[in-house]
Amino acid sequence: MEWHQIPLGLLQTNCYIVSKEDNTCLIFDPGEEGDKLSSFILENKLSPLAIILTHAHFDHIGAVEEIRETFNIPVYIHENEADWLIDPSQNGSQLFEIGKLVKGNRADYVLTNEKELKIGDFSFQIAETPGHSPGSLSFYFKEAGFVISGDALFSGSIGRTDLPGGNHAQLLKSIHEQLLILPEETIVLSGHGPATTIGQEMDSNPFLNGF
Repeated sequence: MEWHQIPLGLLQTNCYIVSKEDNTCLIFDPGEEGDKLSSFILENKLSPLAIILTHAHFDHIGAVEEIRETFNIPVYIHENEADWLIDPSQNGSQLFEIGKLVKGNRADYVLTNEKELKIGDFSFQIAETPGHSPGSLSFYFKEAGFVISGDALFSGSIGRTDLPGGNHAQLLKSIHEQLLILPEETIVLSGHGPATTIGQEMDSNPFLNGF
């Protein structure tokens, strides 16, 4: 199994493509630049199976409809943000006046309390990590040794909590109870910036000290 990090859009939001040897793949957070993302998929002869969202802020969902239509694949999202895909006032594109309103169709699958998800030959664990947003999810690929954390945990930082639905104490609780319990060598694939590891953040992340 391989992962590919593709920064997209003005905020350079990390989209992740997780692929297997048979070239099937999952797409996490197609935030913008659908043409760039499609080109990467086609050039590498990948076969997408689904779009999976860590959360539904505009910079993580801007290319959802384009990619969904291009490859005819379903979209997965947490129930607490199911309406955000169709509502610019909730996904932040209206609040931040980014030049366009991000508004699409509803997700095909709404996740509630699932702890594991199987799509094709992919199987991975789901952890609810709210705080940055109420429906934030992290996805742990145990055998491959990485977790896609969205905007919960970054290299040397954590997600902002000053947006509607954000909660600083809740985010710290999510990180400590859902992410820092993973093996220290686990690679953390964040929504922005470089990859890190659980161990590195436990040792040096200033936002986690003294919790």
